[in-house]
Amino acid sequence: MTIYVTLTYKIGLPFCFPNIYNWTINTEFFKQNILNLRYTKKLMQIRIPVFHLGTPIKFILLFIIIFNNAYSQEVNKDSISLKKIEIDYTNKGFQFKTTDNKHLLHIESRLQFRFATPGDQNPLDYDDIFPTNNAVYKINRARLKIGGHAFQPYLKYYFEYELSQSNLLDFRIMFEKWKGFNIKIGQWKTYYNRERVISSGKQQMVDRSIINRPFTLDRQQGISFYGRLFEETPADITYHLSLLTGTGRGSTENDDNKMMYVGRFQWNLLGREVSMSGSDLENLQKPEALIAFAAATNTSPYTRFSQAGGGQLEGFAEGVAGQYKVNQFMIESAFKYKGFSWQSELHRKTIFDNINHTETHLSGLYVQAGYFFSNVFDFIPKPLEVAGRFANYNPNTEIPKDLEQEFGLAINWFFNGHRNKLTSEITYFQIDDNSLLDPADGFRFRIQWDISF
Repeated sequence: MTIYVTLTYKIGLPFCFPNIYNWTINTEFFKQNILNLRYTKKLMQIRIPVFHLGTPIKFILLFIIIFNNAYSQEVNKDSISLKKIEIDYTNKGFQFKTTDNKHLLHIESRLQFRFATPGDQNPLDYDDIFPTNNAVYKINRARLKIGGHAFQPYLKYYFEYELSQSNLLDFRIMFEKWKGFNIKIGQWKTYYNRERVISSGKQQMVDRSIINRPFTLDRQQGISFYGRLFEETPADITYHLSLLTGTGRGSTENDDNKMMYVGRFQWNLLGREVSMSGSDLENLQKPEALIAFAAATNTSPYTRFSQAGGGQLEGFAEGVAGQYKVNQFMIESAFKYKGFSWQSELHRKTIFDNINHTETHLSGLYVQAGYFFSNVFDFIPKPLEVAGRFANYNPNTEIPKDLEQEFGLAINWFFNGHRNKLTSEITYFQIDDNSLLDPADGFRFRIQWDISF
């Protein structure tokens, strides 16, 4: 028994089926196997044997059949208006939007190619200064991003998937009807500190600093309330208040009845928000500046978080439910003006071990700045930016001469902003160990191409 499908096509509508069908068959095959071709001034119908199509094409064909037939139902109903979908390419990738703007979908992918030597990971302790001399080339990130709004422009959604590691990173729904009060539920990067919140594709350096690992809250599940108040006034503030499970990305339940509480208050002291991205690509003619304070408290089996979920810092044993209570706070500044950009963070963190009854204090900071020198020297190309960073981390403030330091210099070439850029970076690391006289140190070189489409 041969199964046929009938495709109805209204004349004047975009008709993408022949292109898809030609992926599987050639022109001669097409002529021999299309049956009962009907054609009028308003309508064309084609019968095609399904068994000739590959499985992926069958699904595509089924979608097209449903899509085209849905439109063709109104051929003889002139009183019914035809709904259309607008397709565009934006800074968030391909965008599909209904004409009434009640539904919008954007799809974006991002690839990050990286070469590093020696090795790519930041050293974690004295013995970890470049334990390998290997050169590394890898696809560091491969992301698929889907977002938009449904039913109303203020009911938004966003999903992000890491293809190289098969991790669902973000899934969240946002209710953003008012500027002063919004609600977000799902899983996302906790709105705590600037360096972590900025996308890896919009960093000014190749990647984040050495203090990101010990102090980030990373992705969590829960609910958040946020907004911006007194906009464009001297009292302009942005706030984020979050109630989270506190057990990391991908966790399906909490380890106890205690939650993670996070608060961030940001003063936009010039009445303008500083965009969450590295570099002043817009060459702002009006300065933007902020000072932010954030704090968090959490009780869980973990002392740190990452994309992989909960884990432990060096020197801490695998935890059990409720073993570690972590209190931390952060002070942040950022500034952008006429090609110059600045950002800094000062971190403090205290870890209470409720099983062994110990207390550990950690501290860290970084300062980072970049500038487009084409604003001063005409012979320097406009897409070229120079940036530098200094970071300092103390894993235990009660132990003297126990420091990790990072000195980095980067050169960016922006082909199309952060959506297509090339970054080269050289970094010098120095780690002091209280038990040894001389610090361990070394250089690392990295070059990275980041492209979104």
